[in-house]
Amino acid sequence: MQTLPQTAMTQTPELKTEILQVSGMDCGSCAKTIEVGLQQLSGVTEASVSFATGKVRVSYNQEHLSQKTICDRIQALGYTVEQSSQVESEQKTHTCNHDHDHHNHHSLDHDHQLVPVAEAKIAAMDSGTNSTNWKFWLTNRRGQSVILTGIGLGLGLLAQYLGLPIWIARAFYSIGIVIAGYPIAKAGLFELRLRRADMNLLMTISVIGAVILGDWLEAALVLFLFSFGTTLQIFTFGRTRHAISALMDLTPPTATIRRGNQEVTVPVESVQVGEILTIRPGGRVALDGVVVSGASTIDQSAITGESIPEYKQKGDTVFAGTVNQSGFLEIKVTHRANDTTVAKIIHLVEQAQGSRAPSQQWVDRFAERYTPIVILIAIAIAVIPPLAFAQPGDVWFYRALVMLVIACPCALVISTPVSIVSAIGAATRQGVLFKGGNALETAGRLTTLAFDKTGTITQGLPVVQQIYNLGAANADMVLQIAASLEQQSEHPLAKAIVTKADELGMELAIPIKFTALPGKGIQANLGKILYLVGNRRLFSEQDIPLSGEAESLLTKIEQQGQIPVLVGTRQELLGAIALSDGIRLEATEALRQLKRMGLNRLVMLSGDRTPVAQQIAQQVGITEYRAELLPQDKLQEIQQLRQTGVVGMVGDGINDAPALAAADISFAVGGIDIALETADVVIVGSDLRRLAYAVDLSRRTVSVIQQNVIFSLVTKALFLLLGTFGFVGLAVAVLADTGTSLLVTANGMRLFTTKTVKD
Repeated sequence: MQTLPQTAMTQTPELKTEILQVSGMDCGSCAKTIEVGLQQLSGVTEASVSFATGKVRVSYNQEHLSQKTICDRIQALGYTVEQSSQVESEQKTHTCNHDHDHHNHHSLDHDHQLVPVAEAKIAAMDSGTNSTNWKFWLTNRRGQSVILTGIGLGLGLLAQYLGLPIWIARAFYSIGIVIAGYPIAKAGLFELRLRRADMNLLMTISVIGAVILGDWLEAALVLFLFSFGTTLQIFTFGRTRHAISALMDLTPPTATIRRGNQEVTVPVESVQVGEILTIRPGGRVALDGVVVSGASTIDQSAITGESIPEYKQKGDTVFAGTVNQSGFLEIKVTHRANDTTVAKIIHLVEQAQGSRAPSQQWVDRFAERYTPIVILIAIAIAVIPPLAFAQPGDVWFYRALVMLVIACPCALVISTPVSIVSAIGAATRQGVLFKGGNALETAGRLTTLAFDKTGTITQGLPVVQQIYNLGAANADMVLQIAASLEQQSEHPLAKAIVTKADELGMELAIPIKFTALPGKGIQANLGKILYLVGNRRLFSEQDIPLSGEAESLLTKIEQQGQIPVLVGTRQELLGAIALSDGIRLEATEALRQLKRMGLNRLVMLSGDRTPVAQQIAQQVGITEYRAELLPQDKLQEIQQLRQTGVVGMVGDGINDAPALAAADISFAVGGIDIALETADVVIVGSDLRRLAYAVDLSRRTVSVIQQNVIFSLVTKALFLLLGTFGFVGLAVAVLADTGTSLLVTANGMRLFTTKTVKD
């Protein structure tokens, strides 16, 4: 019994939805053919096809239709439903595969063995030297067809060269014609039943016409060139699809979890939220979670694009698909397998690749009108000159056949999606997730970029800015006392003070008689002396006097938008620590990169007081800022900015969602979960320098699409003219069509290697 590939499915008692991975599509017209073919099946309620991802989504009534019928219809149209390399043991019926949604992995003895396998796949795609390329032509049905057609063509030419009887040469030519032509003709006739005319039908008519005219050599040559070109195009574009999937195909199929006093290895899908994963050095994290025991460095490059491993300890979040480099970790699972960050990213990327960019929508509308018009011209060329002007019928009939070959706008239709898929794949590897072709194109047209301050330009966490001594203790002693008292506290200000002390390598004392004073601060003994750390209210209630110098200093700190933390004893104020929201380390460089690219209008939106916003803006090099804004005020600012050009908004998606939604394009940084839901572009890992990369990639993509479209249109126009007056034959027309398609594909795929921002 034939086993068709399994996919992700959702269902009701009658309706079933499946996503099938289909190979053999070489342009958007092929996707439309499958879509129309499935929609005409009785029982299909919805069918949509993405050429960019090679996926077919079909919903159907199980009482009227079976999976096998759907797969048979796709195969009858000349395409292949790819089989899965792994089928669930419970599934004994026909199924259909969806590689990305189910992470179709090889079985491995240890999770960490998956790492070099996946990295090798990516490296092979990057280098273009995949040693298995030649196997495609020997093992793939299309590749075999091309080889056999070429053999038949070669033997026919040899027979003619040796002067053998013409029927021998034609017999060899017919071998190539039948082998290459049968699937094309079968699909073409099905197209005729669907009242559509794609390249399969047009090629079938042209080859039959050439045979009728007695030109068997040209018929065989046309089929060989067409088969070779489309197969090479499918293979080339498929490498981009597979390279993108390889980047995400890194989550191990099993997870080692602690149950009682034992460690057991189970399928990753069976692990529940709250269970404890155990990850040894070199192992790959199977599910999102929080470290509950141990410490280690984690390589997050597959998820965030950051090459430098990040140190993780108790309380830190880790993502599925990342690699534990050194220590032993125990991780409490926070998301199931189908809800991990990497699963969401995969889904987002697939949706983005399948979306239609504005340029593609224009191309599709043009192609819908172009093909029937050229077919009508071909009919006129075949009929009018012989009937109206007594011209030779065979000459004009042959020219009409050439026009039919030129009628299919394959290169034009593929010019946009190949560029979109390649660019989105490149961005994903660099930690930038575009939610679709529209976002990818819009980013390059930005004239203004607005930034939310907190959590975007700043870290959203307090950082020690300055330490002041006002009494008997010097600045180091002030910090050491405060950090010693605060080291057990979870308060953000306390953590910032302790972090500063750790950075300076200070040894902290153990406090005794510790007392927390809610809303005011803390007090504890270090040795025999009682120390206090807190705000003005704490010192005021303890009747600790503040000198005029101290009052002036505290006023100055507050005017700068900073928070003063006072340190002292029962008798006197020893000093103060000024804290404020720290600026991201890369923020200034990121904004400088954007300005170098010509994006000079950068605006900061802040809910803070004007002095605070002004200081932050000056530090990062922004000259235009708005302060004391509520969320609705930020929305109004974006609406006003849009009156002067294309506006982007950069935020963390928490309290700036209205402004993000109002912008022409929104960029989210910060928490991945929130960002995936709120923005058009997600900066994974929160590195603001990726904004410049995103804008640059968008501009390159639009440029490549324009190059492809113009080249395709000019080539078609040239060969329409040459074909009308008989300057090109069928073989040259096919070579021009497939050659143009290959060139625009190769040009679009250049985007997949985009890594750096141009200066």
